[in-house]
Amino acid sequence: LKKCNLKCSMTQNSDPYENAVAERVNGILKQEFMIDAYHLELSLMKKLVAEVINKYNQIRPHWSNYMLTPNKMHLQSSIKMKTYKTKNRSNPKATSV
Repeated sequence: LKKCNLKCSMTQNSDPYENAVAERVNGILKQEFMIDAYHLELSLMKKLVAEVINKYNQIRPHWSNYMLTPNKMHLQSSIKMKTYKTKNRSNPKATSV
């Protein structure tokens, strides 16, 4: 990362649950589209990632979007979009019974 002047970005406590949606997307890109299997020059890798993101948003249906693609989900207005609450696992709140 230092060689390419890239800044390392991690969650505050290195807990993948702090950003579970992003972790899920990263997993899909690696497992379904196998983007980590290619060892390409940076310019080719950028094109590959752009193509995969386009397919992810335009072609791949998502269970969380009622089997619509993300783009179709954002363009429609009749189905309510699911939202995800963030959990602060490092600071659990007490619950009363």
